[in-house]
Amino acid sequence: MRIAVDAMGGDHAPEEIVSGCRRFAAESGTELLLVGASQALAPLVPEGAGDGRLRIYEAPDTVGMDESPAKALRRPRASVAVAVGLVRDGEAEAVVSAGNSGAFMAWAWKGLGTVPGLDRPAIAILVPTLEGPRILLDAGANADCRPANLVEWGLLGSVYAEAVLDLRNPRVGLLNIGSEEGKGNELVRSALAGLRELGDAIHFVGNVEGADVFAGRVDVTLCDGFTGNVVLKVAEGVSELIIGEVKREMRRRPVAMVGGLLAGGALRAMRRRFDKAEYGGAMLVGVNGVCIVGHGHSDARAICNAIAVGERAVKARLLSRISESLAQPAAVRA
Repeated sequence: MRIAVDAMGGDHAPEEIVSGCRRFAAESGTELLLVGASQALAPLVPEGAGDGRLRIYEAPDTVGMDESPAKALRRPRASVAVAVGLVRDGEAEAVVSAGNSGAFMAWAWKGLGTVPGLDRPAIAILVPTLEGPRILLDAGANADCRPANLVEWGLLGSVYAEAVLDLRNPRVGLLNIGSEEGKGNELVRSALAGLRELGDAIHFVGNVEGADVFAGRVDVTLCDGFTGNVVLKVAEGVSELIIGEVKREMRRRPVAMVGGLLAGGALRAMRRRFDKAEYGGAMLVGVNGVCIVGHGHSDARAICNAIAVGERAVKARLLSRISESLAQPAAVRA
């Protein structure tokens, strides 16, 4: 297996990106194609690094983190464009980028297209819950969408949960301001009816509220990209607040410090569950290729984990399973 990595994308590129690739190569037999300017990458990849599983693929241009997707599409020699092209041309089975997410999604959509029968792709991200990692989509690819898109994403999320998280018959819920049938805006109410029409194609449990997402009451949470992105940013802020307050109270009170030392392992485990680097990257589901969107602040550990997400998706035949799901009669009717 070969995975292309946009080595020039991200706030800490290329050093942290290459470091993450070297860490992954030390643990996996997958070959990594590091896409970027060879003069910047060569000093970071000594001969024999990763037992020869790291290969530099030249791309002389780079898309800035603040550039618009439209401008990025006019730069075919940029590292993100070349990395996506490797998947399109069959030279890689997946692509990972922690760079400009808008540019990455634009090139993925243009270069790979969508899975047949699908209108729009969505970002599916793993979120920590009381029951373990679960999926939320859309996490930011579509600020506005139609009810039919949410129905499609219900199928995508269900297949993703089965393939990557090994969850049988995953529970799918629609994020709303209440669990009652009549709640929500027109988008959510219409999507609810469409999801009901899927019948046995997915295990749809109806409306869920914000608290249900992190309690693990559903395995897949559906929402538009605007709402999903706000949910994630609020969750990140709350987790940082909680961890910060625990540290502050431990410093203020000697007795609490002793208790903190005794509970150190549990506190570290809790912090790892809320650390976005632990989950690596989000899947751009619906495009006709395995594309992993990394966080712009990704460090080496996050990049290593993001590549692992892509590797699991390829091994699980995610694209084939999505195509098969969309071809089901219930999906066609909806």
